[in-house]
Amino acid sequence: MELAHNLTLNEEVVKGLPDHKKDIFIFEWLQFLEKVLTALNRADVKERQKTLTNQLTALLTKSPGPPTRCLIAECLATLFSIGDTSPLFSTIDICNDIIKNRDDSPSYLPNRLAAITTIGVLYEKLGRMVGRSYEETVSLLIRSLKNAESQGRYEVMKTLQRIVTGLGSAGKNVHKEIYKSALKHLVDSNMSVRSSASKCVKALIPESQAILHTDVETIVSTCIRAFDSSTTMLDVMWHSCWPTYSLNVSR
Repeated sequence: MELAHNLTLNEEVVKGLPDHKKDIFIFEWLQFLEKVLTALNRADVKERQKTLTNQLTALLTKSPGPPTRCLIAECLATLFSIGDTSPLFSTIDICNDIIKNRDDSPSYLPNRLAAITTIGVLYEKLGRMVGRSYEETVSLLIRSLKNAESQGRYEVMKTLQRIVTGLGSAGKNVHKEIYKSALKHLVDSNMSVRSSASKCVKALIPESQAILHTDVETIVSTCIRAFDSSTTMLDVMWHSCWPTYSLNVSR
């Protein structure tokens, strides 16, 4: 697999590989790229950034599995943090378009999950560098929950948590929308979705105290309903109730 250890993906080699080896080759290349990018200077990254951005975004529509899509996301975030940030917005648009696609076939699901994961990592790592593009993205993610299967709901909740973490108080105008969606999925039928929703609510607490302190009773009652086989809800209850409790004691 030495041929995979190049800064850019050797597409000619990939074309000549049998199908069952292509994914392995691409995964090896992504692992190498993730390591080498952090060691390069800004000038070297910018020199190859356009090619790398095109290659990485193209992989989003190649049905990548969970480890591969995480590496794609991490490589793109590192690429933009070191190099030029101008392609960041077109990359977010590409991810949004993939999420918007109404193809509900099982074969398209990995593409959508890859786009959702990438969006989350970009917002978490780059934060306020994304500008106001987060408003459309958040609205799109929440709308996609209506017809999403459990894996999709889990990834969306995880991505919303990353958006809250990355933007901090700068994203306060979408916090209420995210909060309502996360609260609803605290009682989701799937336990992994409940867990990711609870972490999303927990991430919101230090950023959106004006919203959450008025809804402590609602949060606690929802968490109690979601307690079935879950321990993550204890964290949400503690972090939502303690600030209000301590404020009352100080008075």
